[in-house]
Amino acid sequence: MPDSPDLTLRGRLPDDLPTLWRWMHAEPDPEWQRWDAPYFHTGQPEPLPFDTYREQTLARPVSPDLRVIALDGGCIGQVSRHEEAPAGGGWWDLGILIFDPGHWGGGLGTRALDLWAAATFAETDAHVLTLTTWGGNERMIRAAARVGFHECARIPQARAWAGQRWDSVKLARLRG
Repeated sequence: MPDSPDLTLRGRLPDDLPTLWRWMHAEPDPEWQRWDAPYFHTGQPEPLPFDTYREQTLARPVSPDLRVIALDGGCIGQVSRHEEAPAGGGWWDLGILIFDPGHWGGGLGTRALDLWAAATFAETDAHVLTLTTWGGNERMIRAAARVGFHECARIPQARAWAGQRWDSVKLARLRG
């Protein structure tokens, strides 16, 4: 049985910028946008040249709340988190994004989410972690369930996408 690929979460490196720029700014109509809250990705922003992206990105400090998903060292996506108000209340909301559909369906997203949840519990005062998706993103709902998240809210038909109404789905996982 072959070894599974090495999946890690790490801070952004300068070598990651071409991949991040490609998937966030250069790729026309990337598939990931159809699954990552597609109702927010209406209309394409003006393309951002790589040099401008690089300069702006390197001018900002690397955030502990944003990490690269690295597969055998190479950037394939990113995870994010933010603390829900009020600060210090122990509620953190997570996000996960794997860019290339070629990396979907093999458990990498589930592994990345599990690593990110563990890191968030270890690095913050989090008592509860949440993530929000939409009813059409069944892969995300299943991945979250595999690592201990449970559906805690479903807002019926809250999102319009592709000529259809979809539920907004919130999942939660408690420390412990």
